[in-house]
Amino acid sequence: MITMTRTPLDLEDWYDPTHPVRTTLRLFSEQRWRMTGAAFTYAVKHSPVWVMPVLTAQVIDIVVDERPLSELWFIAAFMAVLILQNLPLTSLYAHLLSHSVRTVETNLRMSLARRLQELSIGYHRRMSAGVLQAKIVRDVENVVESSRQTFDSALGAITTLVGALVITAFRTPEFLPVFLLAVPASAGLIVVMRKRMTSRNAAFRVQIEAMSARVSEMTHLIPITRAHALESRELDRLDTTLVGVREAGIRLDVLNGRFGALAWVTFQLLSAACLVGAAWAAYTGRFDLTPGDVVMLSSYFVQLTGSVTVLMTLAPIVTKGLESIRSMGDVLAEQDLERNAGKSQVSDVRGDVRFENVGFRYDDGAAPAIGALTLDVRAGETVALVGPSGSGKSTVLNLIIGFLRPTSGRIVLDGVDMAELDLRSYRKHIAVVPQESLLFEGSVRDNVTYGDNELPDEVVVAAVRDANAWDFVEEMGGLDAVIGERGSRLSGGQRQRIAIARALVRNPRVLVLDEATSALDTTSERLVQEALERLMAGRTTFVVAHRLSTVRGADRIAVMHDGHVVEVGSHAELVAAGGAYAQLQTL
Repeated sequence: MITMTRTPLDLEDWYDPTHPVRTTLRLFSEQRWRMTGAAFTYAVKHSPVWVMPVLTAQVIDIVVDERPLSELWFIAAFMAVLILQNLPLTSLYAHLLSHSVRTVETNLRMSLARRLQELSIGYHRRMSAGVLQAKIVRDVENVVESSRQTFDSALGAITTLVGALVITAFRTPEFLPVFLLAVPASAGLIVVMRKRMTSRNAAFRVQIEAMSARVSEMTHLIPITRAHALESRELDRLDTTLVGVREAGIRLDVLNGRFGALAWVTFQLLSAACLVGAAWAAYTGRFDLTPGDVVMLSSYFVQLTGSVTVLMTLAPIVTKGLESIRSMGDVLAEQDLERNAGKSQVSDVRGDVRFENVGFRYDDGAAPAIGALTLDVRAGETVALVGPSGSGKSTVLNLIIGFLRPTSGRIVLDGVDMAELDLRSYRKHIAVVPQESLLFEGSVRDNVTYGDNELPDEVVVAAVRDANAWDFVEEMGGLDAVIGERGSRLSGGQRQRIAIARALVRNPRVLVLDEATSALDTTSERLVQEALERLMAGRTTFVVAHRLSTVRGADRIAVMHDGHVVEVGSHAELVAAGGAYAQLQTL
């Protein structure tokens, strides 16, 4: 039964790493009203910073001019109200900003995770898991923290800057041109330094991703490393990577420090010049300045230079966030996708599979991995693929699962070209038992029912029994027994039987067994083989095995060599024929 479906547009459909500023703004577009409310709230709660110098000037002039004390008490009350409003408004601001930023953070991580699920298996084979993990964890964190710091710091600097300039323009307009010198000075510094900071941030990110990949690889290799006393070699390899991170980090930190120091020196000199100039104007009677105005102008210029310095020091933070936007584009803008949108849904599978002149070549392959393969598999039939390493057996299995698409010819499922099917819906009807079972930390029940947690216990127990796993599961404490990370509390045979139980509860119509017993001892192999026979009954099954003893009972055996099927038949027929299979049997 075939139905059609379409998926809605998501973040990854418009994400553009070549325009990181535009992309960042669009990331926050759905939060614009909260961000606007946060900005307004911040401006009000931050107002004491730029209003207090005016009030301070008034207090000084009241004292110098010996004006009535009632004016002093009025200003004191106004100061108290102005300061106290900061407390409730800060809470409101924090809530609005946090909701916006955390929503974007969640959306980014979910979009990255969704894209990783959509990208082809070929992409995942090319990319390091450590690098991808760094993008979901570190790059998203960089974007979030850069956005938060930029919003916080920029709002504070801009409101102070605008408030100081407006009040100065009303009270002492003669000093406004002096203040405005700070803006072009900061713009010039940013233009000069930004390009270098961008390149240094990019170099640092590359080193961090290399380190993540190396650490991930090292942790996976620890059993092999320890078994062969290669700890020093692994540490040397990691040390080389860490030194690269250190050197790139030092270069970045030195550049950021130089940038900050240059900004500070520039504006401190201007601040000192403003103070001396205002004092000289008041002393000589120029511009009709009062002592309070001198204090106000000095305070405002300190705030002005501080605000512009903050805006300038945001450049490294912004650059870091924009570089992470570009980095996440490696995933979100990647087009090596398994495209299922708009294709036919598969609601039922009989299990007829036909290869029609199927060819496949890997992108980096000098020769085709599969060439003109034709094979007709009937529903419920078990077909074994045998042959030397590199003959194309695993490629055929990946084509059956849909991890790979034929580069020529086609694969037909129940009379429908698989290129027309939504492979996600098709895979709900298949089960894969690989050579190394993939389990996760959790209970036996969690691992067996993976993807369908609503299954009743009696169904799960029946699957565990049929997989010859109930004896050891019962000894461990039943379905709620925790099996450890990657099934560390289980032996290889036990892990494989849990994987078979997982396949059984799915009640698949197509079954893929990839060297499912090759890594087991004789006893474990016998138990697993019994479980597999129950699993294979009545299902279309594809088996890859190096041990010919495990494929004797297949309905048909296809012998492969250099991507071609050279013989097909039952075990007895192929032995009697004395061809390639008989030679493998002899070897």
